[in-house]
Formats: sequence, C-alpha cells, structure tokens
Amino acid sequence: MPSNGQPKTEPRSPAALRAEIERTRAELATSVTALREEVAHATDWRAWVGKRPYVCVGAAFMIGFMLGSRR
Repeated sequence: MPSNGQPKTEPRSPAALRAEIERTRAELATSVTALREEVAHATDWRAWVGKRPYVCVGAAFMIGFMLGSRR
C-alpha cells in the first residue's frame, strides 16, 4: 500500500484512459445542461407570477407606489 492510504492500482492503457475521459466529459456536459435548465426555470419571471400572482401584483404595486411618491 502506498503511503497515502490508497491501494496500488494497475497502470491503465491509453485507450482506457481516453474512454474514461470521454465518459467524464459526457457526464459533465449532461450536468451542465441540467444546471442550465434549472437556473433558467428558477429565474423565469413567468413561473414566479404563475405560482404567486397576488404576491407579484402586491410587489409591483409597492414598487410603483415607492417610485411614484419619491421627491
């Protein structure tokens, strides 16, 4: 056993390393796509208004009132 506590592994062939890199790259691309979709959904104002219409109307009223009453 090496000094870092990891079991000793056999050296892998270049083809096996390339296959693992490609698999990791594909997983990363899938994760990035899922994250991008999640962020787009979380920041979509139409979804917020659809879920909480009264809160959004109230917030719009308050913002309008505050901007209209400034001097």
